[in-house]
Amino acid sequence: MRYRTGHIAMDRHPEPLLAAAREMSRDLATLRFGAPVDTVYAPLDYAWCGFRAFVESWAPRRAAVLFLGMNPGPFGMAQTGVPFGEVHTARDWLGIDCAVDAPAREHPKRPIEGFACPRREISGARLWGLFRDRFGTPGAFFRDHFVANYCPLMFVEASGRNRTPDKLPAAERSPLLALCDRHLLAVVEHLRPRWLVGIGAFAMRAAQRAVFPLPEIERPLCVQILHPSPASPAANRGWAQAATTALIDAGIWD
Repeated sequence: MRYRTGHIAMDRHPEPLLAAAREMSRDLATLRFGAPVDTVYAPLDYAWCGFRAFVESWAPRRAAVLFLGMNPGPFGMAQTGVPFGEVHTARDWLGIDCAVDAPAREHPKRPIEGFACPRREISGARLWGLFRDRFGTPGAFFRDHFVANYCPLMFVEASGRNRTPDKLPAAERSPLLALCDRHLLAVVEHLRPRWLVGIGAFAMRAAQRAVFPLPEIERPLCVQILHPSPASPAANRGWAQAATTALIDAGIWD
């Protein structure tokens, strides 16, 4: 494993986040998913080294802003273990590079190549590119920000097509969301963000639901930005500017 252990400052306290992720990973392993889902990828298992490096290197003790994605992309977190972590960003900007294990079951159209994956994850490149362009260094960004995924599982149909969590049958979706809600609440209670930014509508709804049990005075303000997926025509027309404008309008960024 290679990552910049020098960035782990004395005031960081990553263990609660790692413990919460390990607990969620164990609980999610008990769930079962039927057709049309053919293969389930759990990067918190086989790509734990990348996720651990991300948290240990960059998670602040407190984060004013927590960005929340939906679930791993096939060329992002599914490969590296880093939320939205397309290889180039994870390795070259965040300084994370480690040997990713083979998953227990692999779809032939969605191979796990880890940090050797040659494909770009456009959503991740756009998201992290915005942070890089605005803050310059990871240290400046992570001083007050952090990034997480709501659901750490990727669902692949027999055809190789992704199936997002919101498209699962209710009998499968309900226990999944309950575990993800519980985990997100634990992350929020540790980081105590003032703002919880849902990247897309699904993440926004999940954020609002998960933090509702908190007393109103402790509840972060939930804000939505456009998802950077290239499948969205709006995201292909100046996503970075649209996201920046939304964050400025919400009072998060100057």
